[in-house]
Amino acid sequence: MKLVNAVDTIIIESPIGKLLAKATATGICSFEFAEEKNTLSELPEILFADKKNKHLIKLQKQVEEYFSGNRKNFDLILEPDGTIFQQKVWSELLKIPFGKTRSYKEQSIAVGDLKAIRAVATANGANPIAIIIPCHRIIGTDGSLTGYAGGLWRKKWLLEFERNNSAIDKQLSLLNEFL
Repeated sequence: MKLVNAVDTIIIESPIGKLLAKATATGICSFEFAEEKNTLSELPEILFADKKNKHLIKLQKQVEEYFSGNRKNFDLILEPDGTIFQQKVWSELLKIPFGKTRSYKEQSIAVGDLKAIRAVATANGANPIAIIIPCHRIIGTDGSLTGYAGGLWRKKWLLEFERNNSAIDKQLSLLNEFL
């Protein structure tokens, strides 16, 4: 008999909508756009102040830093539930740098199977930890924005946000070289 860890839940506000975060005592298991899953109406009222889950507290802080442009990488314990293949795909997603993109073809090669493009796309779509596991950084080979569980408008917003913040970092880096 497998014991199930208790799951704590909070709602985190962001510029692109509410995100529903879930964590056990050992790590973050889910971070999804709440209204996309129609889960807000199914939840009792959630008050963050009542939660003591250290992973949710850390997640909220880092997400706020990300959206303020002050965080490029997350330092969180992630425990998404998925198949071995999905875990492999999600692990590769974590290697895509802030402000960069990769095509589904490139992602399939990174996973080790060029022919697995559709399986990789399906695994990306099943990613339960939005933004942190950056499936939004996967685009079509032709540069097109293809599928995103949070909606294409959010994918576009996230990519532009990261691109703009990466450009600012480059400008500051160049400026520091001249000073």
